Amino acid sequence: MAKDGERGEWKEYIWNPRTREFLGRTASSWGLVLLFYLVFYIFLAGLFALTMYVLLQTLDDHKPTWQDRLTTPGMVIRPKSDETFEIIYNIQKTESWDLYAQALDKFLEPYNSTVQAQKNNECTPDQYFLQEDSGDVKNNPKRSCQFSRHLLQDCSGLTDRYYGYQDGQPCIIIKMNRVIGLLPGKDGQAPFITCGAKRYKVGKNEWREDTDKIGELKYFPSNGTFNLMYYPYYGKKAQVNYSQPLVAVKFLNITVNEDVNIECKINSNNIPGGSERDKFAGRVSFKLRINTVD
Repeated sequence: MAKDGERGEWKEYIWNPRTREFLGRTASSWGLVLLFYLVFYIFLAGLFALTMYVLLQTLDDHKPTWQDRLTTPGMVIRPKSDETFEIIYNIQKTESWDLYAQALDKFLEPYNSTVQAQKNNECTPDQYFLQEDSGDVKNNPKRSCQFSRHLLQDCSGLTDRYYGYQDGQPCIIIKMNRVIGLLPGKDGQAPFITCGAKRYKVGKNEWREDTDKIGELKYFPSNGTFNLMYYPYYGKKAQVNYSQPLVAVKFLNITVNEDVNIECKINSNNIPGGSERDKFAGRVSFKLRINTVD
């Protein structure tokens, strides 16, 4: 009997036919509850929409309002077969180095003179190409300076379609990462690239460098400089045709059949040097091995 009474109480709680209450509330009471939550959530949605609208009014489509500017930009190399930054091939096996030549061909296609002449301007070298806005009037889209692949000379792929790989004198192309508003040099001194032996650990307390293995290097453009006319960079939307300047390094007589650990870094009078805590700040490291025997 007690169980029947409890079952009856539950049924009456769910639906009471005498008071016409559902779960303890009448239809009008449920209507007021639903109306309250409807108004409450509409208010929250409106407040969120208003907040987003106000926030979006502070943003610029062409330039970040707030920028955590890097003090030292990173660098990358081409060709790059994988994330390990290793270039390994055998001179006698065409298929082992031809893929690097093809990768450089594809990378340098946008730097063809015909493409650059159509999209970009001839600029005055050795000075910044400043294109500031005039108050609220935006100077967009901004122009970009031409960087044609012929500036890379022996590493352009125009005179040597294999970029020296077939002769054991490979070319490595380096570019500096884009940073909006960066002026990488002062007093007319352009930043430049230098490459040398990378110091690496071989034991618990032993370090080694491959200085004697690197041999002679040749830089293109001369002295491995990034001309000032390619800066500042104004962003992907504001400067849609921007072509990053490049520096090519040609290894003329590197030791063969051995691993050679190389590090290239940016040198500038207003860019801080990288630190051991940030291995990619202002530098790029890679391993180069050229085999002449199977």
